[in-house]
Amino acid sequence: MSSNSPVSARDRQLSAVSLILGTLVWLAGLAALIRFGGLPVVVGLSAAALLIIAVLFISYLIAHLSFVAHLRGQGIEVTSVQLPGMHQQLVQCCEALNVEKVPRLFILNGNGVLNAFATWFLGRRYVILNSDIVDATDGNPAGVRFYIGHELGHVVRHDNPFIAFLRWPALRLPLLGASYARARETTCDFHGLACCPDRESAARSVAVLAAGKRQWAALSMEGARLQALAGTGFWMSLLELVSGYPWTAKRTVRVLDETPDLPARHPLAYVIAVFIPYAGQVSAFVGLLIYVYVIGIGAAIALPAYRNFTIRAQLTQADADAAQVKQVLSDYYLRTHRVPSSLAEAGIAASREIAMPKESAPLPLMYGLQPKNMTLTVAVGPSGKIGLVYVPTQAEEGQITWTCAGFTGMTQQQLPPTCGH
Repeated sequence: MSSNSPVSARDRQLSAVSLILGTLVWLAGLAALIRFGGLPVVVGLSAAALLIIAVLFISYLIAHLSFVAHLRGQGIEVTSVQLPGMHQQLVQCCEALNVEKVPRLFILNGNGVLNAFATWFLGRRYVILNSDIVDATDGNPAGVRFYIGHELGHVVRHDNPFIAFLRWPALRLPLLGASYARARETTCDFHGLACCPDRESAARSVAVLAAGKRQWAALSMEGARLQALAGTGFWMSLLELVSGYPWTAKRTVRVLDETPDLPARHPLAYVIAVFIPYAGQVSAFVGLLIYVYVIGIGAAIALPAYRNFTIRAQLTQADADAAQVKQVLSDYYLRTHRVPSSLAEAGIAASREIAMPKESAPLPLMYGLQPKNMTLTVAVGPSGKIGLVYVPTQAEEGQITWTCAGFTGMTQQQLPPTCGH
């Protein structure tokens, strides 16, 4: 960590990696939509996405307006007039971290919860300290500076909406999403450390989260180091790997020691964690269940859609090939005034193979003819269960037209544009 740039190396690395991977995922998704759905699908989904974004933005405005109103009405704003000592600590932290625009600082009743957080609303930045964390740090040489600095870290490292959008898919990935979240927390701890007069006062501020309002002052820093070194078991390793927060003992040691001695995690934990997607602040295993449901629903929608697309592509090629066969049959009937007894009589091969675009294997077709009414069928693929039926009709002027339908059980989504209408 550099005192001028208190950003963890892991945060820098994962910020770049997650942004690149997230952008590639979006580009791959767009390419797949264009390839399999075409421009109309892309335009339709874009319109739906814009509508969803508009609804979410309105919901965001309402929720944040309500929260800011609650904050200003129920909280205590720290200013140069009200709690000037704490306000001075805020200003000093901003100077230490080169934060030019000082955010508004509020104290809010936390009902016993030791917490602090930052939020953004229409360009304004807010740092909120629960009253319990303020009371708990009374007597610490750092006061509340560590927590002010930590939340300023969130303010400084906060992604703008566009970058957050590009990064979002990558943060759902196992290991990467949770690792990135932990790296951000470490960076914010380093910001808090930069606001403190010494490392031990910063470490004791972190320890407040575990030890509570009274016992933090009596904690042994050497005991914190030993506890961090002991956290190498499988379950401890696994639960940290799928969590967005490092263990408090490790956080304490990271700000306490310039070169902290932290143990490696259990190797088997990585093997299991790679199958658990990151689910944000909810429990990792609850998040896994959510992802299983989402993937299941997505598969239930996507697999039939992909099957329909594949069948439609095959039938479109078969329909183009059948146009020649229909023309030969029409010419035969108009010339002889009778239906041929077989395809062979009209000079038509009953089976053939046609090339499919971007496919290495040819597509087999099997033609059939009903001599009674000259109904033509073309079965596609080796199973013969999908295909098209063409029924001829002769107009008064003698011209023959053909109506197209699919085999029994086929849906409109599977038929080429010229059929089923």
